[in-house]
Amino acid sequence: MPMTFDPFTELDRLAQSLLPSRESLRVMPVDLYRDADRYVLSADLPGIDPGSVDVDVDGQLLTIRAQRTPGGAEGAKWLTRERPAGSFLRQFSIGEGVDTAGISATYDNGVLSVIIPISERAKPRRIDVQSSGAPADPQRALRS
Repeated sequence: MPMTFDPFTELDRLAQSLLPSRESLRVMPVDLYRDADRYVLSADLPGIDPGSVDVDVDGQLLTIRAQRTPGGAEGAKWLTRERPAGSFLRQFSIGEGVDTAGISATYDNGVLSVIIPISERAKPRRIDVQSSGAPADPQRALRS
């Protein structure tokens, strides 16, 4: 019985053995923007138990951890399983211009929102220019 060689099947088999599977990829997409005197970070974590979400700051490193347990009946025969389960982790380097003591977080409808306030010393401010007794009018100074 002749055997046919299918290069696509062999390539798929090789890729499955060398590359991580979809189940091991745990993505936590985020949006980060500045709004006035704070940064707002929003992370999508649908189906996560709020008790498993952990946000901490160590120096200038903000870390978000979460855990999703696999759902479904025990002994079920899966037809497809695209929702990853397991641990999720994202880390962000934050600048020295933020108030780490004022960071707060809320979890609502599958979205984690982290508010990162900007420190007072990093906020833009106007610098008053002092005069050393020189005339205020430059034209007058030239005439004298």
